[in-house]
Amino acid sequence: MAMFGNLTDRLSETFRHLRTKGKLSPADVDATVREIRRALLDADVALEVVKEFAGTVRERALSDEVSRALNPAQQVVQIVNEELVGILGGQQRRLEFAKKPPTVIMLAGLQGAGKTTLAGKLAKWLKNEGHTPILIAADLQRPNAVNQLQVVGEQAGVPVWAPEPGNGVGDPVKVAKDGLKEAERKLYDTVIVDTAGRLGVDAELMKQASDIRKAVEPDEVLFVIDAMIGQDAVATAKAFQEGVDFTGVVLTKLDGDARGGAALSVAHVTGRPIMFASTGERLDDFEPFHPDRMANRILDLGDILSLIEQAQRTFDEDEARQVAERLAKDQFTLEDFLDQLQQVKKMGSLKSMLGMLPGGKGMREAIDNFDESEVDRTEAIIRSMTPTERRQPRVLNGSRRVRIARGSGTTVTEVNQLMARFEQAAKMMKSVAKGQMPQIPGVTPGMRIGGAAGSGKNAKKKGSKSGNPAKRAQENAALAAGVKPGGGGGSGFGLGAVPAAPGAQSGPSEQELAALQKFLGR
Repeated sequence: MAMFGNLTDRLSETFRHLRTKGKLSPADVDATVREIRRALLDADVALEVVKEFAGTVRERALSDEVSRALNPAQQVVQIVNEELVGILGGQQRRLEFAKKPPTVIMLAGLQGAGKTTLAGKLAKWLKNEGHTPILIAADLQRPNAVNQLQVVGEQAGVPVWAPEPGNGVGDPVKVAKDGLKEAERKLYDTVIVDTAGRLGVDAELMKQASDIRKAVEPDEVLFVIDAMIGQDAVATAKAFQEGVDFTGVVLTKLDGDARGGAALSVAHVTGRPIMFASTGERLDDFEPFHPDRMANRILDLGDILSLIEQAQRTFDEDEARQVAERLAKDQFTLEDFLDQLQQVKKMGSLKSMLGMLPGGKGMREAIDNFDESEVDRTEAIIRSMTPTERRQPRVLNGSRRVRIARGSGTTVTEVNQLMARFEQAAKMMKSVAKGQMPQIPGVTPGMRIGGAAGSGKNAKKKGSKSGNPAKRAQENAALAAGVKPGGGGGSGFGLGAVPAAPGAQSGPSEQELAALQKFLGR
């Protein structure tokens, strides 16, 4: 996740130095805690949170649980992980629905935090969960706020109660009351009230929000906060807690590149859990907040469970089962490959999905430089083929590939690279479908992915033999980075293989493996 990229880098570097020591002295622990404290402060985490966090980590790191451990450094990482989960709220907190519908959810927060867009995201998420939500446009102050909510509601496929035009006209308390009556009359089971915000915390904002709360008596009051505002997030959250009070927090703009100290401060300071996170501009870029998974992302341990859940929501089970059967029978075609590409595109940004993998620090530069339009070019190449060519790729001779390249606006080299990657992907997917470990080019059994092959005594230093100076320099740079040149070790979309991050998780946990097996239907 881009917002925590710098914090992840700092913590990973700290732990890398720690892993070089077989036994930890008090001085080593103090130096590590000092670096962690600096990293958190640089990330705009509140000072009181940093002090308490650093003190607890130091106390536990100097205890017997570390000194008696077989791997003290790894034990310290585990302690930091557990304490990070603690300041993020501990356990996941779900929405509490009313025993007698409708359940009323009120949104509050400053102007510009993204409340209106988030109302649509929450409504769509609830609809996908089997609920029947309705949106109430009670923000009558901000220009075109009512129109924006109507557009968002239409995109989400959720009705909007908007009897007033807004733009300073109408009574928001009356709108909220009438909207609740409308929901009861038409049997909607969830009501989401979008309230007005201000550019800053003021008495008028608090009074209006408090009046709406008294009028509709919400089951949940969600405080929507921009994760990019840094230290000011704590002061704003405290002010809303005293003026309106809220039951949970929603973080928006987590896909930004600002320092994400708000996420690490608000839950601990207010005592209210973070319940949801908005990770992008699309209505689908919305997910329940899991403190343990967020801590894993920050510590560069990946978030495989969220990735699997995202895939489960997107992929069609029947189609996936048919593809698996064709894979096992060696009947996987470019048409199947195109279908899988389109399914992956529905899951959202490839960069965000790659960022959920363990060891993302080592591939962050490659992820940042990854061109997502590569998927569109791949799709254009496949669509430029005839049905026969898609089903029987072996018929693709030179003249056919020239025609395909012209039709897709690409080069013959790109067409050749796609076919090489398709054959490699088909072999790997066939192995996975049969429950076997896929053979990854350049990786021998028992060798860590990204490790340098041939690092023993007899390993010889090899360089490029290309006669093209530019290509020779590029291939030599690839060899120096431990990547086999020629595209054979790349991903299906042209993303090259990258070394694993130092100390990255060596493999998925038992829980993640169980979830993956369930997803594959094995």
